Amino acid sequence: MIQLNLGCWHRNIPGFINVDLCDMPHIHHKTSIDKLDMFEDESVDLIYSSHSFEYFDRFEVVEVLKEWRRVLKRGGEGVLRLAVPDFDKLIEVYKQTNDITKILGPLYGRMEIDTQVGKKYLYHKTVYDFQSLSSILIDNGFCDVKRYDWKNTIHKDYDDHSQAYYPHMDKENGILISLNIEAIKKG
Repeated sequence: MIQLNLGCWHRNIPGFINVDLCDMPHIHHKTSIDKLDMFEDESVDLIYSSHSFEYFDRFEVVEVLKEWRRVLKRGGEGVLRLAVPDFDKLIEVYKQTNDITKILGPLYGRMEIDTQVGKKYLYHKTVYDFQSLSSILIDNGFCDVKRYDWKNTIHKDYDDHSQAYYPHMDKENGILISLNIEAIKKG
């Protein structure tokens, strides 16, 4: 079973192949997550990407999803699991706090990373709600789009942004500000 953790950053989930631009020892393939040449067509069972998809704009994601579809298995066996900042929930946090600083990170996400060629700065290029992300997935060859509960995944014990809450780490009473969506490759 081949499971990819695309944009893994510091997180090293056992059983996953880590792909990221970052230069860290646990990363198996140090490359952009839209370049998966090291994997054959229809060879991957699961792509998991937590809060990295929003670093591509809405035009770039068409090519990203094309590449991800290429490596995913057919016939309902290839699963795409995405986590991105949830625009609806960020608005809810803003309305509750009336403090824009509480949502700037998830909206614009400046991240400094060390790569094999030096420091690089990444920024979020877009934001999604359930409807917009579902539409993009369906328009680009995915189906059976639904929300997933991070508590019921094989990566539930690895705190990443799919478990992002406001207030921070209040997983009992806070607002989940991550939009967690799963879809399968159509065809």
